[in-house]
Amino acid sequence: MADWVHVCRHPTVADRLGHLRAEGTPRSRFQELVAEVAGFLAFEALGDLETGPVTVRTPVGEGECLEIVEAPLLVPILRAGLGMVPGIQFVAPTCDVAHLGLKRDESTLAAVCYLDGLPADLSGRRVVVCDPMLATGGSLVEAVRFVEKRRAARVQVLSLVASRPGLERFHAEAPEVEVWCAAVDPNLDARGYIVPGLGDAGDRLFGPPGDGLTSRVRTPQLDA
Repeated sequence: MADWVHVCRHPTVADRLGHLRAEGTPRSRFQELVAEVAGFLAFEALGDLETGPVTVRTPVGEGECLEIVEAPLLVPILRAGLGMVPGIQFVAPTCDVAHLGLKRDESTLAAVCYLDGLPADLSGRRVVVCDPMLATGGSLVEAVRFVEKRRAARVQVLSLVASRPGLERFHAEAPEVEVWCAAVDPNLDARGYIVPGLGDAGDRLFGPPGDGLTSRVRTPQLDA
């Protein structure tokens, strides 16, 4: 792969990725796996976080250690990106979180913003955009445009699975942004889903639309 795409080859990531792909993996385990793999990716992507010295007292004396002093902004693309947040924050607890809601127009496959929770000014900040699937690349391109317009100092992307066509499009439109992922799959189907991929990550994390509480609430019938 190109030097701007970092594919995690660790055996423990490969093992977890296989369970993520399997259609029989239950939702609770799928949620755990998404967070775990996201944490592994963050461990690699954030290896250059700024640190500062700190003095700590051990049981036998004092010693100089390092602590993270940088606070990256983590931007999960709703809704599937939310599943990656716990794993990334476990690795980098100083991360702040700002939500960005993008949905795909199923007729054009273009990304449409429905929620912008980003700070107005990102000057000097590292921004980490996360979305489990880099499929067509449209959502991530749009997300990067949002943060670059607000003067982010550096933008990184974390995805569990990327498609080769999506990566090519993404790099053409955001050439300065590096991507960390666990796998690169060759194709997209007619719906823009990654093949073989792992299905709809949002649905597997949180259930399909209408599968929640609201679908079970019935409007009370009033007596005439």
